[in-house]
Amino acid sequence: MPSPHHNKLNTLTTKEEALISERLADAALVRRAQQGDKPAFNLLVLKYQLRLEKVIAHYVRDPHEVFDLTQEAFIKAYRGLDQFRGSSSFYTWLYRIAVNTAKNYLVAMSRRPPDTDLDVQSTQIIGDYNELQANTNPERLVLRDEIERTVFGVINGLPLELRIAIILRELEGLSYEEIASIMHCPIGTVRSRIHRAREAIDMSVQPLLQD
Repeated sequence: MPSPHHNKLNTLTTKEEALISERLADAALVRRAQQGDKPAFNLLVLKYQLRLEKVIAHYVRDPHEVFDLTQEAFIKAYRGLDQFRGSSSFYTWLYRIAVNTAKNYLVAMSRRPPDTDLDVQSTQIIGDYNELQANTNPERLVLRDEIERTVFGVINGLPLELRIAIILRELEGLSYEEIASIMHCPIGTVRSRIHRAREAIDMSVQPLLQD
């Protein structure tokens, strides 16, 4: 009997498809940044700077401090990229770094952090395109969008078994063991499928970053 995941991935909504391509594009950029590709990380900064500023502004009111703490959070993220394992989306991981950076600042300044954190899901809405366009380099925006479109095209062109494996891993954060159980295949096969899917995505992203 086909897995429910197989059926679901054959009937994705446009919104779900966009989310998948966005997160897989992020994952591809993270992998390149982990290999020392600074332009790849710069694109992630471009994409999430405004959202992180909004997160930190929930804790700190001074705009100058917000800007400095946002840069500090990105520096911590860049230095800690090797610790990112992909069990959550890159933005969720980045969000936690930003929150901790803001809270540590308040403690250092002998101030009490708020009792509640800004919800990570609600901050996704903050990345409104018009706001982003007003605050960033249009050429980089075009590149970011082109990367996501390219990744989406690659995903759609993957054989079904590769597509299911990479989506379950990168989007839903499932372990290799869980994916093997869902797909009724050995763990080694899962690893091979995910590796082949990642390789195809990375090969599509690399020329765009070089250009």
